[in-house]
Amino acid sequence: MARTASSYVCQECGASQPKWSGRCDACGGWNTLVEEIAAGGPPTGLSGKRGRKIAFSPLDGEIVPVVRRTTGIGEFDRVTGGGLVPGSALLIGGDPGIGKSTLLLQVVAALAGGARATYISGEEAVDQLKLRADRLGLRSAPVALATATSVRDIASSLDAAGAADVVVIDSVQTLYLDNLESAPGTVAQVRASAQELIRLAKQRGFVLFLVGHVTKEGMIAGPRVLEHMVDTVLYFEGERGHQFRILRAVKNRFGATDEIGVFEMTDAGLKEVVNPSALFLAERERDVPGSCVFAGMEGTRPVLLEIQALTAPTSLGTPRRAVVGWDTGRLAMIIAVLEARCGLAFGAADVYLNVAGGLRISEPAADLAVAAALASAHLGRPLPADTVVFGEIGLAGEVRAVARADARLKEAAKLGFVRALVPERRGTGGGASGIAVDELRHVAELLERVRRSRPTAAREKIEHE
Repeated sequence: MARTASSYVCQECGASQPKWSGRCDACGGWNTLVEEIAAGGPPTGLSGKRGRKIAFSPLDGEIVPVVRRTTGIGEFDRVTGGGLVPGSALLIGGDPGIGKSTLLLQVVAALAGGARATYISGEEAVDQLKLRADRLGLRSAPVALATATSVRDIASSLDAAGAADVVVIDSVQTLYLDNLESAPGTVAQVRASAQELIRLAKQRGFVLFLVGHVTKEGMIAGPRVLEHMVDTVLYFEGERGHQFRILRAVKNRFGATDEIGVFEMTDAGLKEVVNPSALFLAERERDVPGSCVFAGMEGTRPVLLEIQALTAPTSLGTPRRAVVGWDTGRLAMIIAVLEARCGLAFGAADVYLNVAGGLRISEPAADLAVAAALASAHLGRPLPADTVVFGEIGLAGEVRAVARADARLKEAAKLGFVRALVPERRGTGGGASGIAVDELRHVAELLERVRRSRPTAAREKIEHE
């Protein structure tokens, strides 16, 4: 008879402990340990039975070309690297109600014309899926629907040649294996269920989509090993108050990482946005202090965004620093550089920073644009509306070069911008045609450009007084 052993597994990081405690020793999470019972003991070694020999292939051997399945949804195909690779597993996560199920239903409907598409839900009934398809105008698509949570039943239905070409499992947290005693959604169930389905997908050659819930921090719930097991990890992001949705690839074995696809949520479902830069800048106010256009890179795509800054006097001992769409620590560093290297004083002012449009940026190339927006807001002098800014700032105030400068400039020129404030580009040639490049070496030079701008009427009155 198999010996049973009990352990307490953290539902946040997957760490195991022999005894229950209120706090996980590995990740520090509180009340995350759940008892799980596993049959059998640890492996006893490889003595006795011999394994079969592995077939090796030379590095310079023949490469078999991969035929990808394209959906026809340009933004989705861009994020996946040009289409879906047969036998691959994709994990997609996002906040509740952000549109994950809507996106995947549109994807499988687009693929259903030339592939056998299956949508298996563990959270919704078949009739509910049909109601969503009615709203999206997809009822005529030949997609097979089912409701199931047992991995054994799902595997038995898919474990046949030609059973399916594309499979969606919504969601992996609802699945369970009947030979594990833990509840659905626990670390053991999520890990074992995903492993069984991924093995089956690679054996039968169908594309597997796994929908994953996210934690309150925005990370995919369950063990971190789940993201290592799949080939591609996608995050579906967006703010409830904005109609924009961002599909971001954070891992992709068959394409570029940090690639994004931009969608617009409408009554008829998600519609792809072909030119995100024009959409993010559509409602930009001109001649307003604190507004700066940043030419950024999202994967291989240049994207122009508006960065907004506002400074307001405060009587509090500790001024407020509020940030939306950027890193708070990075903002503190830029403020410190402007104070120490340029003489601007933010100690008696609240500072608010916002990336308009709901997109979150993380690249250091936004430093110079943030500094320009802060200086513009603090001095009350709007930047020229036809100017874009990008560059990294060091602690000494130096402006450092960033990657893909030419692609950023070409995107800015395409949208009608005529001037760019950029780092000094050593040996990379001139800028894009139709745009004047103003190269900066130090952040103090940026302040000189801002001070040359015409102040607002209110600021001009203050300076005269």
